[in-house]
Amino acid sequence: MPAPDPVRAAAAPTELVENFFRHEAGRLHGALTRRLGIRNLELVEDVVQEAMLRALRTWSMGGVPPNPSAWISRVAHNLALDALRHRGMSAAKEDAIVTHLEQTSSAASAAAPDAVAAAIAADEHAIHDDALRLLFVSCHPLLAPDAQVVLALKVLCGFDTAEIARAFLGTEAAIEKQLTRTKQRLRDASVPFELPEGEQLAPRLGGVLATLYLLFNEGYKASSGDRLLREDLCREAIRLATLLVAHPAGDTPAAHALLALMLFNAARFPTRVDEQGELLRLDVQDRAKWDHALIDRGLRHLVVAAQGEELTEYHIQAGIAACHCLAPDTASTDWARILGHYDELLRIKPSPVVALNRAVAVANLHGAQAGLDAIAAMPGRERLDSHYLVHAVTGELRWRLRDHRAAAESFRRALNLAQVGPEQLHLTRMLERIEDAAGTA
Repeated sequence: MPAPDPVRAAAAPTELVENFFRHEAGRLHGALTRRLGIRNLELVEDVVQEAMLRALRTWSMGGVPPNPSAWISRVAHNLALDALRHRGMSAAKEDAIVTHLEQTSSAASAAAPDAVAAAIAADEHAIHDDALRLLFVSCHPLLAPDAQVVLALKVLCGFDTAEIARAFLGTEAAIEKQLTRTKQRLRDASVPFELPEGEQLAPRLGGVLATLYLLFNEGYKASSGDRLLREDLCREAIRLATLLVAHPAGDTPAAHALLALMLFNAARFPTRVDEQGELLRLDVQDRAKWDHALIDRGLRHLVVAAQGEELTEYHIQAGIAACHCLAPDTASTDWARILGHYDELLRIKPSPVVALNRAVAVANLHGAQAGLDAIAAMPGRERLDSHYLVHAVTGELRWRLRDHRAAAESFRRALNLAQVGPEQLHLTRMLERIEDAAGTA
């Protein structure tokens, strides 16, 4: 499968490599893991990272090559061969790997760039998709669910340990230790690099869906930095989910529901922030700018998702997102249905974040005070005290009640905890509006 070409759109080599890594990391990791085996997964990581660094250095000085995908593949391939030679492997299996890489390297060196690219494409087509295989391997049932997600984000999606740590509210040191243990377990178990079949499929699919969900969410609302959106991550999650539902291994109602959820949320990308970079709430977004082609696509997948007996968290979240996307304006939003969806989601997947979102629905249906009461009654409310969102929502509801002093207090607490630029800007401007309102009262 030819990778999307972010290269021509990139304005600078650094941006190019970042986008290129997101689109190509899965393919490179998958292709090398297929050749070297799961036991060499750490070597594969090192090779891919070094290949990307060489691309940054080389392309910064000499410009981007005509076929960057072929260039980076050849570099990664040769780095792997050099690493194996340096190890001085003597086992028959390792000797066979080295011989195969040497033969492939010689053929690649003699071939024109276009021929190399064609060979890469043909190879990927022959094995269907290495990235999908690697995704399922990462989600092997011998691994704990959180370990599955962490490994897939690292080796398939190009997350660094800091990003993963933020996503899991952990430390980088803890994530590094977990990755080391996870890769050791895969090596010890000699896990094969293949797609599961039959009874082996179901235990693996849940981890795959969780990984794609987390990948999309990190792009949809980045956990830190100057950008709220990282559309490259969301596009990669949608690409992998589309690949998944097109394969018999992933053609399930839950997978279609997850893809529908992603598409509904991606449709609102053009209106998530304004021209100054401030976060835009749903009620002030210009719905005419939403991507209605993505909404239509999402609806088609939601129809497929309904053709089954299972009801998952992805079905319910997709239903909530569909309610928002189908409402022509804020006043027309079916908050009663949305509240019902959140009640169902709390039943099958309870969490403080779900309860907070339910409180927002309560506020929009029954008034701001009812929303505040729902927040106060939330089980596990204290678990959200260190998260900016509960204070931002509380501030918004107090603002609606014209309790300016209490609203300002909540927004200040939220601002102290917010880590993303557009969110910080939004909270700062809300505080300014409160001051203006108090001054004219």
